[in-house]
Amino acid sequence: MIDTIAILGAGTMGQGIAHVAAVGGFATRLFDVDNQALARAESSIQKNLDKGVELGKVDPAQASQAQELLVLASDLGTAVGDADLIIEAVPEIMELKVQTFQQVAELAPETAYVASNTSGLSITEMAAAAGRPTRFAGMHFFNPVHLMRLIELVRGLETSEETVTALREVAERMGKQVVVVKESPGFVTSRVNALIGNEAFRMLEQGVATARDIDTALKLGLNHPMGPFEMVDLVGLDVRLSILRHLQQTLGDLYRPSNLLVQYVQAGRLGRKVGRGVYTYDTEGNILD
Repeated sequence: MIDTIAILGAGTMGQGIAHVAAVGGFATRLFDVDNQALARAESSIQKNLDKGVELGKVDPAQASQAQELLVLASDLGTAVGDADLIIEAVPEIMELKVQTFQQVAELAPETAYVASNTSGLSITEMAAAAGRPTRFAGMHFFNPVHLMRLIELVRGLETSEETVTALREVAERMGKQVVVVKESPGFVTSRVNALIGNEAFRMLEQGVATARDIDTALKLGLNHPMGPFEMVDLVGLDVRLSILRHLQQTLGDLYRPSNLLVQYVQAGRLGRKVGRGVYTYDTEGNILD
């Protein structure tokens, strides 16, 4: 039975996972070495809970309980020491993830399940670092976590059926729908989305259409909820570039990053998190151009 969840990393994805874990009724430990990141995460979660109550999507009592269930931790041992499930949400750098899981292996209960929120890195490699390959899987959440319903539940080479069942139950309690995916570079969504977004950059570079018109074409013509440039600005251009480079290494030159995407990242145009990506944003996240 999973009652306590530790989330490692208080960035955009980590705070979103902590939000849905607490709303789902789990005792939630959100860990980060940066106390300022923890404070920002707590403020963001509070803001999103208040908005959910205002819109009638979250019961006020449920929001109040979620606030009580959420505990911030800057000490890894405190976060994972009594956890039934540990979900890693650190940056998409394999060396950093491996280092994190090696530390978790020393501090977490042997019975704990462990998951990575990676959007495409090897589950099997991380499972080996965590020292419990049968109790390890990928749980790929989507941004913004409190609004997006899907979780890709990814099997590594040795992931047990018990683990898949346990993590599916957690996801459903968080209000999510699960698809089970065999480990493969990019899984399902990142693999397809990377192609669409990369092609959009190529069309922008070639002058086929403006960014706004490409976004509008995909939203109105293909019924996408967001255009590819709106999406990449939300995800982060640096994150998308990292995914494309990984997919190019593992799947071939079909995924070679657009030169324009590379230039935007080199220029520091990383998306909404810095106020400028393909579009420029105000402090409330509204597009200015």
